[in-house]
Amino acid sequence: MKSRRALLYVPGDDLYKIQKAATLGVDSVCLDLEDAVAPNRKELARLTVRDALGSLDFGSTEVLVRINSFYESSLASEDLHTVLPAHPHGIVLPKVESSEPLLWVEDFITDAEKETGLPAGCTATLAMIETARGVLNLGRIASAGSCLQALVFGGEDFLTDIGAQRTVERMEVFHTRSEIILHAAAYELQAIDMITVDFHDIETLQREVAQSAQMGFSGKQVIHPAQIQTVQAAFTPSDEEIAWAKGIVAAFDEYQRQGRGVFALEGRLVELPHIRAAQRILARARP
Repeated sequence: MKSRRALLYVPGDDLYKIQKAATLGVDSVCLDLEDAVAPNRKELARLTVRDALGSLDFGSTEVLVRINSFYESSLASEDLHTVLPAHPHGIVLPKVESSEPLLWVEDFITDAEKETGLPAGCTATLAMIETARGVLNLGRIASAGSCLQALVFGGEDFLTDIGAQRTVERMEVFHTRSEIILHAAAYELQAIDMITVDFHDIETLQREVAQSAQMGFSGKQVIHPAQIQTVQAAFTPSDEEIAWAKGIVAAFDEYQRQGRGVFALEGRLVELPHIRAAQRILARARP
């Protein structure tokens, strides 16, 4: 699965910003057809995104497209019909509250892959959790379809939905963020954390992204290029962590060949949870 340490939103109707995003080296760019685009510019945004997908070189950056909500089906259908033939790497679905939107989009993806000759299942879906109903239905959402790769927490919309206020401590969303991490882990998905609104405040960003990584998130949404380096660094294992993980995995492989399970390394007992932790570190170290 593609690493998504930072997921940068770019307005789909702004070709200049899309061109710039292609040069930033961010893990994932999300070309936005939803909140970042005014209602009277939706068609322009679709065509701009389609053309950008066909003409720009994004290098190793994953290119996602956030469509309009399933509950605005006419807009969402037009989005998919326009952009899927241009082969985005994935589709981000906003305000997912049940399995239905994911299964609906997966049908579109399956048809588009057949029509364009792409291998089945090569287009990912990412589900945004932005409402109380979405949180309550996390189990159904996380297990929906075969294309789903990540749960993305839309914190600002969620706070509005439940009538809460954002605080520096973020305790008002701690439980919800934990639920997203738990469900992502249970269904082998990525968990991508909420944005930091003030992109000038790097100190707050550093504090928030450090907590995100400690909690078990695999990445964070960003809204400005100035946030990319800080976020991607926070989700990148240190050289010491990588060396430790490689040592654990190498020792495990050797002891497995000897028919041994639990073993000691450098005076410490190594068990299966340590192996899994080491494997996760090495997975995070890969681009």
